[in-house]
Amino acid sequence: MNGDTNQGCGLADGYLDELRVSRRLSPNTILAYRRDLNQLLAFGESEARAVDDLDRHELEAFVRQLMSSGRSPRSVARTVACVRGFYRFLVLDGLLTSSPADDVRAPRAWPALPKFLSVDEVDRLLEQPDVTTAGGLRDRALLELLYATGMRATELVTLRIDALNLDAGFLTCLGKGSKERIVPIGRVASDWVRRYLGAGRPVLLKGRLSDQLFVNARGGLSLSRVGFWKVMKKYGRQAGLTQDLSPHVVRHSFATHLLDRGADLRVIQTLLGHADLSTTQIYTHILEARLKAVYDEFHPRS
Repeated sequence: MNGDTNQGCGLADGYLDELRVSRRLSPNTILAYRRDLNQLLAFGESEARAVDDLDRHELEAFVRQLMSSGRSPRSVARTVACVRGFYRFLVLDGLLTSSPADDVRAPRAWPALPKFLSVDEVDRLLEQPDVTTAGGLRDRALLELLYATGMRATELVTLRIDALNLDAGFLTCLGKGSKERIVPIGRVASDWVRRYLGAGRPVLLKGRLSDQLFVNARGGLSLSRVGFWKVMKKYGRQAGLTQDLSPHVVRHSFATHLLDRGADLRVIQTLLGHADLSTTQIYTHILEARLKAVYDEFHPRS
């Protein structure tokens, strides 16, 4: 094989055609892969090497070049995945005997820190529903229960009345993988749920029967996940919260505020229903970032 650029472009086009026809990838994904392969071709040209002659060390140099250009680890990881697939395609097509990219690894793509609200922001959010109306009582109970338990949106909107034990101060939650967990409910949230059950839910039901705790305003159907998101966004705007609010942001706030006040990480793991402690450990990064910001602001020699 020679270093002719046109030949490299032809190999890249063959791989993209395979992705388009066999795997039926979207036009946007194909376009992204084409950009990735164009960068690989440009690198090969700068090294005076045909793309099918590049070895593992040269491909690792290519990855380092991508990182030094300022691209994010996640973006580079996508390019590496594209390159590895490209060389596997060349092997399957009989153009190479082995892939030089098999041992090339992408840099670790650290997950973004979850967004969360301050305690004052949560207080403002909780005060937004008009509790003189049945819908407002439902929404206040929703928000209070969400912040008190850290439940997922789907877990909350599918909650059944028989899952509640307000006198004992807990509920039974059906989480991912149909795993049940016991979640404590604070006094304030319990009080708002009682008010909703007494004066809000019967009005919304309009004489119908339902085993769901939270029902919509159209006669007793269960509140949908999309409907819950709309409720959150409306009250977020009313509260003047600048970030895009969702139930998951309040879930993150629940966990962060508990950890901030000394709760054990494994307790938070249980409350959130995380199968793996490593999922819960993301919240320690939030506290580390907050400590660093406070240090930088107040330490005289920061």
